[in-house]
Amino acid sequence: MNCIKIHPSSVVDRGAVIGEGTVIWHFCHISAGSKIGNDCSLGQNVYVAPGVQIGDKVKIQNNVSLFTGVQIESKVFLGPSCVFTNILNPRSEINRKAEFKKTLVKTGASIGANAVIVCGHEIGRYALIGAGAVVTRSIKDFELVAGNPARHMGWVDRAGNKLLFDKKGQARSSVGRMKYLLIDDTVEEYED
Repeated sequence: MNCIKIHPSSVVDRGAVIGEGTVIWHFCHISAGSKIGNDCSLGQNVYVAPGVQIGDKVKIQNNVSLFTGVQIESKVFLGPSCVFTNILNPRSEINRKAEFKKTLVKTGASIGANAVIVCGHEIGRYALIGAGAVVTRSIKDFELVAGNPARHMGWVDRAGNKLLFDKKGQARSSVGRMKYLLIDDTVEEYED
């Protein structure tokens, strides 16, 4: 059985659920009503708000805040200081908690350092968001985006390596036996 490791400087509210093998480093705050899966790593100064769900084997680097409305599936990488929002038009004097928008980061996706994910969108499976990108739309499975606003830069395999499609729209993974098919600007994955 893997034990949970929580640095003494971190605060875990009563009612938070933390899975086996998870490590929580310095100065984190895990709120009541949040759920963190097994074998996760939360770097220094990570905030997890009420209602946030994090899957298994997620790596969250330093200075990331996951606000209510954010859901992270398994095997996701969140780079240092990447930012998630949960409301489109905030005002300090107006309570808009009923207007929080959902953001879903699907299995295997990676988000680079200092990227901004505007709420109300989905980040597809194994998508790769470049450092400093500003995401203002949903990102497809295996899509590579970068820039401000984030623009399509190509497609990647599960390992994060760029896919090179032939004339038939087929590509082979740089690792393993997976193949990829590009149809109507969507990538499908299948095993060789």
